[in-house]
Amino acid sequence: MLNYIWFGLMAIALIVAIFTGNAAALTKASVDSAKTAVEISLGLVGIMTLWLGIMRVAEQAGLVAMLSRILRPISRILFPEVPPEHPAIGAMVMSLSANMLGLNNAATPLGIKAMEELQTLNPDKETASNPMVTFMVLNTAGVQFIPTTIIGVLAASGALAPTSIIPTTLIATLCGAVAAVTTAKLLQRFFPTRTPTADSRQPTAIAERIDDGNEVGP
Repeated sequence: MLNYIWFGLMAIALIVAIFTGNAAALTKASVDSAKTAVEISLGLVGIMTLWLGIMRVAEQAGLVAMLSRILRPISRILFPEVPPEHPAIGAMVMSLSANMLGLNNAATPLGIKAMEELQTLNPDKETASNPMVTFMVLNTAGVQFIPTTIIGVLAASGALAPTSIIPTTLIATLCGAVAAVTTAKLLQRFFPTRTPTADSRQPTAIAERIDDGNEVGP
């Protein structure tokens, strides 16, 4: 669907440019934008290598593990349905800690592992559980102490103080996380998910027995 949207935007822009006589300007802007994208991408290689190296050193030094211990009490409040000693807690805390430090490559497999562990506690395998939804919105908010990618883009674009974005990014992501978690908790409270019961599965079981040719009593 997203591909269709982008194609539609490009097609509309091209048609409008042709009818307004700006086709040449559109072509020039496209070439210039492609050139700028390549220059920024190449510039990102160095800065991303530097920051990822620093973050890797911090990970090996135990900073991620320390953050995990700090966040463990908060995880019990955010995920009361998950037992404190369940493996999902450790995976979620490690994933969130890695995101906070800008270790996106490390956070992705940890997030997948956390979802797999949460699925083992989910009574309805076809519907996301409350802890899964809460964990998803936290990852979407993406609270970061060190926004590595943004710093890299600013540095590659020639910004004089690329790290000045850190305070505002932290405030923005914190506000987004609070709003996301609050909304998720309110929806979970007023629109709780229904756990499938034996009664809800009974019609299906009866239909299967009828298909098999067995008689069903009243």
